[in-house]
Amino acid sequence: MKNITVSVPDHVYRNARVAAAQHDTSVSALVVAYLERLSGWKEEFTRLEALQHEVQAEIGQFRAADRLDRDEVHDRAVH
Repeated sequence: MKNITVSVPDHVYRNARVAAAQHDTSVSALVVAYLERLSGWKEEFTRLEALQHEVQAEIGQFRAADRLDRDEVHDRAVH
């Protein structure tokens, strides 16, 4: 486990202590949870970006001639 030192304004520290107390935890645990979520967001973004590229690669091309007309769209929605 690594230790880090972070400097924050007094009001931020006070608010963090209050929040930690409300959640029955420590400021350190709040910071760890935040950093874990932050690193997970990057992984999730990377996963979703790869999925987007995969889906786009499968799409191919769109042509106006391939569009359904208004009646076909409404017929599909009903059935």
